[in-house]
Amino acid sequence: MTDIAIIGAGMAGLICAQRLTEAGYSVLVVEKSRGLGGRLATRRLYGTWADHGACYLKPKGELFQNFVQLLRDRHIVEVWANPTQPDSEPRYIVPAGMSAIAKFIAQGLQIQLNQRVTAIHPTPENSWCLTLESNAEFTAKALVLAIPAPQALTLLAPLGEAVLGKEFFDNLSSVEFYPSVSAIAGYPATSQPLPPWKDRKFTDDPVLGWMGLDSSKRPNPQQPVFVLQSSAKYAELHLETPDLQPVGKEMLQQAAQRLALPWLETPEWMQVHRWRYAFPSRPWTNPVLSASSTIPLVCCGDWCGGYLAEDAMISGLAASGEINQSLRQLPLFNKTSPLT
Repeated sequence: MTDIAIIGAGMAGLICAQRLTEAGYSVLVVEKSRGLGGRLATRRLYGTWADHGACYLKPKGELFQNFVQLLRDRHIVEVWANPTQPDSEPRYIVPAGMSAIAKFIAQGLQIQLNQRVTAIHPTPENSWCLTLESNAEFTAKALVLAIPAPQALTLLAPLGEAVLGKEFFDNLSSVEFYPSVSAIAGYPATSQPLPPWKDRKFTDDPVLGWMGLDSSKRPNPQQPVFVLQSSAKYAELHLETPDLQPVGKEMLQQAAQRLALPWLETPEWMQVHRWRYAFPSRPWTNPVLSASSTIPLVCCGDWCGGYLAEDAMISGLAASGEINQSLRQLPLFNKTSPLT
């Protein structure tokens, strides 16, 4: 039996796991995907890589500023200059891709990738038993679900209110998300003219929400690569569309028209990704959501108290504190830094 099982290897889950591991608990992280990071997502394609989830960090609070400074000291992040707004607050990008942040946090952790949890139930020994898609099982004294609220609800619903409490389910059910579609497009090295900006937000556009010149974040880029993120309304129209290539093409056509750059319509290559749970439209109001069960169970993520990577980090830290209080109450983290 492990002390704590954590479902989800995004920012919140990894931060929570690292803090509890450093305190002395045995922790197992289970992730359904083949990589770390959740929406700190980097896709490798056509001899390069691109961030198709979160595209940069913009720290606000002292804790996250300290974390970003640690990443700067380790040469993981660097400032992404904004030529059109030189006096704006600094934004930080990862030349190796945003998933490098997750890999940094994950050092030393016990993580199982490509493992989907299909069922959870309490045992007579007062622990949680988790069943994986492979039918393998393991038990833990406490459980953290660091995944989007709707996915957590699907997993936990069979336990019922008798185990987790009506208020917990009401609160978990209240969280809602906007979807998004991300298109990554690469162009010939001779493409001209390039826009004078590195990224651009679109307000009230029926198709586009954001667009960035992703190759401006890479060392020695060989070609222009753009990442486009759709508006929430456009993504909702295509939530169940099986083939996303025409969707990405329409996004590029819209960008070409809006920016008066006709060559954007004809990339050398394009990949499209759907984020069903991209941004919380109705987040939970607190950093964690705890069940009223006799066995500790906590939900965390960027949807707890916000929608950014910074909120995910704060939520992961709060979850580690909540679980620690329910178990052995070991000395935990330094209040001024998320990682020692």
